[in-house]
Amino acid sequence: MNTMIKIGIMVPAVIVLVFACLQIFGKKSSNQIGTSQTNIISTMNLTSSAFANNGNLPSKYTCDGQKINPELLIGETPQEAESLVLIVDDPDAPAGIFTHWTVWNIDPSVKSIEENSVPAGAIQGMATSNEVGYVPPCPPGGTHRYRFKLYVLDTMLDLQGGASVSELSAAMSGHVVDLAELISFYQRR
Repeated sequence: MNTMIKIGIMVPAVIVLVFACLQIFGKKSSNQIGTSQTNIISTMNLTSSAFANNGNLPSKYTCDGQKINPELLIGETPQEAESLVLIVDDPDAPAGIFTHWTVWNIDPSVKSIEENSVPAGAIQGMATSNEVGYVPPCPPGGTHRYRFKLYVLDTMLDLQGGASVSELSAAMSGHVVDLAELISFYQRR
């Protein structure tokens, strides 16, 4: 009887431990583009002066405001970085992931992407709406998540401006060495 009680207590504890490990170690692999690596331990960070991680995106940066990109602050870029890639998307869009902005060949010495700007020498791609550049969030209903994902690459990309996110993903394949993610939320009033 004591063995059955111990097993009854241990099984739920093991399940909780396995779930916690998956949450901690599996988190980085769930949103990776262009890499076959399963676990990247990020040393870099991405923040914004406009909103906190998991905070609300101010309407200024949406279709309800000035339709400009927020300032993004980049910290602790790894030494092996040859370039950075920024992808902003909405995983909650009704038709699937909606890409709002892609920017690549960002110089790794860049410490911020200023409000309403693109870093010098960087190249912008095509959003899901077939527009090049920043397409402001404009959720059709409810609260949507907006992921600002910054990838560190060990190469510069030979990719023309206006390329799609799938072309960008293919070009990044095998070159991602680090990444950072910043999440915001927005609901239209």
